[in-house]
Amino acid sequence: MTTTATSSELIEIDASELPLACPGPRTPLWNMHPKVFLDVATTGAAKCPYCGTEYRLKAGAKVIGH
Repeated sequence: MTTTATSSELIEIDASELPLACPGPRTPLWNMHPKVFLDVATTGAAKCPYCGTEYRLKAGAKVIGH
């Protein structure tokens, strides 16, 4: 997962990367904002309210137990 997000970036994630939180663990310090958990398991996509990064499940990803 790429976590150096800029406004309106689209990041595709696999089900193994759930639960999803933005910013991610590799986000540079200058790009930090409060941590927010995003629910992509229900709709297949979510947008961070702080930085605008959009996350989407990869095609064919099987979400089990989330």
